[in-house]
Amino acid sequence: MLPALSIFGVFHVEVIQGSITGAIFEEFTAKVVQLMNPYPGRNSVLVMDNAAIHRNQIIEDLATERCVLDVLRPLEN
Repeated sequence: MLPALSIFGVFHVEVIQGSITGAIFEEFTAKVVQLMNPYPGRNSVLVMDNAAIHRNQIIEDLATERCVLDVLRPLEN
């Protein structure tokens, strides 16, 4: 299962059989950002951790054209 959550609950979910590939995640992200609003509106900030699947230019471009992208990065000492 691949959900998109907000403080108001789940606003998009897809059930995927098998592993989530980069291409599947790109398609999912494209659908999610269409449901989002420009900042500072409701559902306008996209937060992802630093998983490899989240870190590519296509995902970043999809997110930043419609909403604010905040990729959590490891803290540097």
